Amino acid sequence: MRHTPPKIKAALCGLALVAATALPMASAPAIAGPAPAISAEAVAAAKPVPKLGYSTQVLKTLNIQFQYQQTGYWCGPAATRIALSAKTSNLPSQQQLANELPTDQNGTDWIGQVTRVLNNRLGTSYYETKEMPNDPPTQAQRNLLWQDITYDIDRGWALVANIVAPANNHPPGYPNYTIWHYFTVIGYDSSDSTVLIADPAGFNPNATYWLTFNQLATLIPPKGYSA
Repeated sequence: MRHTPPKIKAALCGLALVAATALPMASAPAIAGPAPAISAEAVAAAKPVPKLGYSTQVLKTLNIQFQYQQTGYWCGPAATRIALSAKTSNLPSQQQLANELPTDQNGTDWIGQVTRVLNNRLGTSYYETKEMPNDPPTQAQRNLLWQDITYDIDRGWALVANIVAPANNHPPGYPNYTIWHYFTVIGYDSSDSTVLIADPAGFNPNATYWLTFNQLATLIPPKGYSA
């Protein structure tokens, strides 16, 4: 009997192996890999915004008059005006508020200036300046912030927050560098610990959007808020 040369045997085995690997394996179901993780911040950013003034047992939003900031450094006046609009329809211009704060080309220096103007404009002493110097904030500061948000919004008062947003911790749509900014908190949803933001900057395509409470708490230090 003639033996097949070793080289040909090897070639035939190789072809058999290739053919075997090319055949579909119907008996072995495909195993899906793990779904990519979706961050809580991304979920919040995609959350629909209800009609302003809408509320349920766990969700509350304020009815406000929104304006985008009219210069690159008038976020303080614009956020202050939005907060005022939750309580009055007799609203000053952003220019008037810029004069009162005062705001210049370097922006609005301190959240306490916003507190003063809110109280003066509404004839009240309701608003207080809450400093958050610790970065990250302490648990006591976080607890106070959530308490202020729910207490104030339940009673029709919007909050103004002074934030510092580095490139690695941005609200949705922000450019990829550190932003010093003011925006207004006009709602909350305790079912998922989110807060509704009215943002005069215009970085986000929507004037209002949701943030997680956790992200808001990390954006405010080392600044503060008026509540």
